[in-house]
Amino acid sequence: MKPLRIALTKGRLEKDTVALLEKIGLDCEAVKNKGRKLILPVGSGQYEVVLAKAADVITYVEHGVCDLGVVGKDTIMEYGGSYYEVLDLGFGRCRFAVAAPKGADFWSGYSAKTIATKYPNIARSFFESRGMDVRIIKIEGSVELAPLLGLSDAIVDIVETGSTLKENGLEVVETICNISARLIVNTAGLKLRKQEIEQLLDQLERANQQ
Repeated sequence: MKPLRIALTKGRLEKDTVALLEKIGLDCEAVKNKGRKLILPVGSGQYEVVLAKAADVITYVEHGVCDLGVVGKDTIMEYGGSYYEVLDLGFGRCRFAVAAPKGADFWSGYSAKTIATKYPNIARSFFESRGMDVRIIKIEGSVELAPLLGLSDAIVDIVETGSTLKENGLEVVETICNISARLIVNTAGLKLRKQEIEQLLDQLERANQQ
């Protein structure tokens, strides 16, 4: 039987997931000392971890090359896709927010606002739900720069502590929603390897509650 493949978002979510896998008694040494390898064995060979960028985790799970994936709710909301979101892992907690220059009355006036963000789909649907006409500019790097350079009236971004915003003279004007890491499962995989996947889910859920 092939090992169950779990796609992990590189970085902080990867570290938190490894800690959770260790909590259920799986050997994660290969992942901790990975070097440049991107596919690594976990446990006694019954699992395999694939390290990827957040958006690619969704792609790999959706196309069935990975059975499960750990990814932030932000990525799920932005990219959508067909898979099952089965578990809120509770770590990687932060929130989506609209932030604008301190003291600027963002909500006033009738002219269309310009919003800079790495998450155009989330930003668009939020402002549409408000019936607001906005122009959205996609930014890849530090979104905080956009209002400082006069490119946008506000930004939509992930906020953890808010200290980066503060240092750049911005403040949260509205929280869109709270987000955290989620476990997603390939739809066909859940039928084909139901028992193995449900067993792992059960262990993770129990470890998460401890």
